[in-house]
Amino acid sequence: MQWRRLARLHKETLHSREWKLAEIGAELKRIRECAGLPQSVVQEAEASVRKHLNAVKGFRLEAVAVAALWTAAKAAGAPRPLEDFLACSKADKGRVRKAAWRLMEAARLVRRLAAEDYVKTVAARAGLPASTAKAAVELLKRNRRLLPGKNPWVWAAALWLASFRRPGLLTRLAEAAGSTPFGVKDAAKKMRI
Repeated sequence: MQWRRLARLHKETLHSREWKLAEIGAELKRIRECAGLPQSVVQEAEASVRKHLNAVKGFRLEAVAVAALWTAAKAAGAPRPLEDFLACSKADKGRVRKAAWRLMEAARLVRRLAAEDYVKTVAARAGLPASTAKAAVELLKRNRRLLPGKNPWVWAAALWLASFRRPGLLTRLAEAAGSTPFGVKDAAKKMRI
């Protein structure tokens, strides 16, 4: 009886976020055993939920657990039908799909590096100084509409324009970005200086 009182006290004193994570963790383990998933998938799902709990705020804990396992199984290269997970849970299929979409979207946004990191990488490959990379980042900030795809020729074009179109640099930048000189020139035409 003593341990039950201590367990209840511990549960009541946990912060709301930690309590949710603990409940989702327990649900993940329960579904793992029922669906026969490897432990690595559960660990990936727990990490995903821990990172992106705010993205799935408002969803039932069961739906979040199933969504996290479903997306983690896909990411691990062992995709399973959603029905396999739903057979082990009381979660609603529509809510699970929405929660999975939010988790994947949050993960996709986190994985993106800043434009500054991409530009620095291309500048280093082409052997350009840090001041040119900084000027290229400023140029890209003024041209936000070109960034959503984060194509390598856009970074190379920004570096080319920031270096005042030095002769011979276009080919070097295109090679460093894994692009063609024509793609870099075309991207440079679209930029506002």
